[in-house]
Amino acid sequence: MAALLLAAVVLIVFAIWVASQRHLERSTQAGDLVLSGLEAALNSVTRVEVKKGDGTHATIERQGNRWLVAERAWPADFSKVRKLLLDLGSLNVVEEKTRLPANYPRLGVEDVNSAKATGTQVDVVTPAKTYALIVGRPSDAKSGYVRVAGAEQSLLAAPTLTVEADPKSWLDTTLIDVAADRVRAIEERPVSGAGFNATRAGKEQTDFTVSPIPRGRELTAASAADPIAASLSQLTLEDVQKGAAPADAKVAHATLQTFDGLTIDAAGRKDGSRMLVAFTATSSDKASASEAQQLNARLGGWEFEIPEYRYSQIFRTLDELLKPPPQPKKKASPQARGSAAPHAGAATAPGK
Repeated sequence: MAALLLAAVVLIVFAIWVASQRHLERSTQAGDLVLSGLEAALNSVTRVEVKKGDGTHATIERQGNRWLVAERAWPADFSKVRKLLLDLGSLNVVEEKTRLPANYPRLGVEDVNSAKATGTQVDVVTPAKTYALIVGRPSDAKSGYVRVAGAEQSLLAAPTLTVEADPKSWLDTTLIDVAADRVRAIEERPVSGAGFNATRAGKEQTDFTVSPIPRGRELTAASAADPIAASLSQLTLEDVQKGAAPADAKVAHATLQTFDGLTIDAAGRKDGSRMLVAFTATSSDKASASEAQQLNARLGGWEFEIPEYRYSQIFRTLDELLKPPPQPKKKASPQARGSAAPHAGAATAPGK
């Protein structure tokens, strides 16, 4: 009997010890790394997956020494990927928060398997391990709420993480950069209406000469066509898609030629609210041959969504460069002419 009692006491003590050990494993201290081991493994990361409960997701994959947005097959913004990984690696605990799943939505750290979930899950994949974190609401400018996926404990952690699940938010937006002072000639072929050319003999000529100008019309200013020359300067994209415009698409063309022989044809079309443009480069001079080749290698076979104001700058119509036509003088109606004539006898004094 005593042996049984002793065994029961031992089991109780063992159970208490196990429970205490589990508590110690779950507890965290301020300053602890949230994703222990990630900081040392950053150079081995092969993929980053970002997803939300509504189905929005982005996959950024390492390919050699660059990163690619898999959903677009276009290069990712390296600086943005690098910042996210460094922030995740150094993410440290400020304090523990709730363990109750019912309270997760208040912090935005509920599982993202529900369309109502407001948080964003980030999976950082390495050959040895995948680090999964749910990023919730920010607390302030320096910290925010997070929860390691699968763990009960939610945390307030620093630094604040900004994670977007839309693939286009991860794109390298660099597109093309042709300085305005390089441009010698411009040719505009709009979808409808008259086309025109704008040229200048040398860089010292400030304004472009536009032709043909319809009889009786004139430019709004001598510099009316000058902004077109700057339309491909530091041009950035908003989104990108593989392929060419449909055969039945209404496509406008703007061709810019530089003094060193580079010619860039921009083919633009409107697809609902999206402004899409594709580029083809050629060269007539050894000085720009390599540049044309590089542009075609990077931009060929793609359509790029660009801001509407930049699209309008590239594809100008002749009417936009001209003052409104003079309005014909209105002829007075017979009634107006009759009312303007003096009444009979109005100008003579009555006889005596």
